[in-house]
Amino acid sequence: AVVSTQSTGGSALILPISWAYLKLMGPTALRSATQVAILNANYMAKRLEEHYPIMFRNDNGFCAHEFILDTRNFPGTTIGVMDIAKRLQDYGFHGPTTSWPVVNTLMVEPTESEDKAELDRFCDAMISIRKEIQEIQDGEQDPENNVIKRAPHTMDALTADVWDRPYSRQKAAFPLPWLTSSKKIWPACGRVDDAYGDQNVFCTCPPLEAYSISDLENPQRAILQ
Repeated sequence: AVVSTQSTGGSALILPISWAYLKLMGPTALRSATQVAILNANYMAKRLEEHYPIMFRNDNGFCAHEFILDTRNFPGTTIGVMDIAKRLQDYGFHGPTTSWPVVNTLMVEPTESEDKAELDRFCDAMISIRKEIQEIQDGEQDPENNVIKRAPHTMDALTADVWDRPYSRQKAAFPLPWLTSSKKIWPACGRVDDAYGDQNVFCTCPPLEAYSISDLENPQRAILQ
């Protein structure tokens, strides 16, 4: 028998989903999707190689469908991979895989579904962040109170009466020309202490009383609450 899940709460649909994808794509489309995914990854790696070291490329300088950016060494700063991932939110991107398979690195997997404009937008964001890191290295930004260490920036923070940070609101929220108020994707919350959150889990679900029989018998009342 094939084991499709390793825990009671695991997803038994892992294999059927993969099977359905392969059957729906067919051999020709699957090959094409694979080729485009590999092309996308190598295009992005080539654009970013002057700004970040690229790990694990073959002897000809190519990668497969994903590549790893080495973000472990920015002399004169305390910038790490999570700082970059959080700053990416200000540019409208959820951070790629962090610290896997190598600690303090970013693994980028563009897949076949992104067009060139989107690939370039991500590359532009990463290049812009590297320039912000260089500003810290050159002493132009405070080593701790800077646009990366304070990222992400929420709408509440940007529109508050008081702005006590040593960089402008424009630099915080709209660092590139294509980031406009009409296209901006605002982060839902500001900087979070990841380690504290991982070690202090708490439930945000409604209390058990909210699921009482009386509420189930009167769903309109439950909705109004």
